[in-house]
Amino acid sequence: MAKSKSKRIGIFTAGGDCPGLNAAIRGVAKAARRKYGIEVIGIYDGFQGLIENRWRALDWDDLSGILTIGGTMLRTSRTKPHAYQLPGGETIDMTAQAYENYRSLGLDCLVILGGGGTQRNALRLVEAGCNVITLPKTIDNDIAGTDVCFGYDTAVTIGTEAIDRLHSTADSHKRIMVLELMGNKSGWLALGAGVAGGADAILIPEIPFDIEVVADSIRDRDRQGKRFSIVAVAEGAEPRGGFADDEEYEHAGEGHHVGTRVGRRLEVLTELEARVTILGYVQRGGSPTPADRLLATKLGTASADLLAEGTYNVMVASRGEGWKALPLEDVAGERRTVPLDHAWVRAARLIGTSFGDE
Repeated sequence: MAKSKSKRIGIFTAGGDCPGLNAAIRGVAKAARRKYGIEVIGIYDGFQGLIENRWRALDWDDLSGILTIGGTMLRTSRTKPHAYQLPGGETIDMTAQAYENYRSLGLDCLVILGGGGTQRNALRLVEAGCNVITLPKTIDNDIAGTDVCFGYDTAVTIGTEAIDRLHSTADSHKRIMVLELMGNKSGWLALGAGVAGGADAILIPEIPFDIEVVADSIRDRDRQGKRFSIVAVAEGAEPRGGFADDEEYEHAGEGHHVGTRVGRRLEVLTELEARVTILGYVQRGGSPTPADRLLATKLGTASADLLAEGTYNVMVASRGEGWKALPLEDVAGERRTVPLDHAWVRAARLIGTSFGDE
């Protein structure tokens, strides 16, 4: 067994769940224990569990059979250490308490699995005195510095399968089918599923759309004898000027979902029947794809190597077939959005997919 500079570490998941978290926990803990003899403490419910001191040592049985299971065995929460909510609704800064519990547990490092907000909150713990290693997970695929986040491949597969299924029902009824996918600030999920599923229009936050342009592309398909059109929409997509500047969107649907608004406007503009599907939390669920299992295992085991050598306060980023440890301060607060000249965008345009901008 190799010598390790880390003797005892804590691990937890924070923010929204996604497929691949259990695979990453398994990769970290098995490699840390098996190769380096590091004791692994599982902390429940994210930062909240750290603050409230909810934990237990993970044994081999805890790590068995979890590779294929979605969600997270350690559960999660959206609690922020600097904005901990009391039962009455008041929020207070509990960063010092989180650090005190870290010290009382005798931890050398915390391994934290999470998205963009988690990277920022992890950096606050670093500033408070904790050693931290983070792993990038999110179905939005928008964490800076990494080629891809685990959870994304599973979610884009789910989105693609949804579009595949919408093709047949749309053709049967001659309809416009609008599918709203997650992605509040970045359009990776809608773009990936849209291109892979053959959507006729893809609307993402990075490219403000003109609904008239989208409607023109659908009318053109109708004139060509196409019986249906599929529109993939990211939940954060907006028209040029925003929704507030167009009264036509105000009463377009309950909950002000962008998919509903787009569907109703297209129905009016094209005089074709439109149906809207909001995929929602289905995108977060289920067993991770092989690609996500491989990615989570790669990054998880890489973190064990970093723990052993005492390299802390970094995020383990995926780079090609390998990985790279990036200073957490360079990653936290940054967002990876879709470049307008990205190869997927260019490919989609070349085959006639509309982004509503030209």
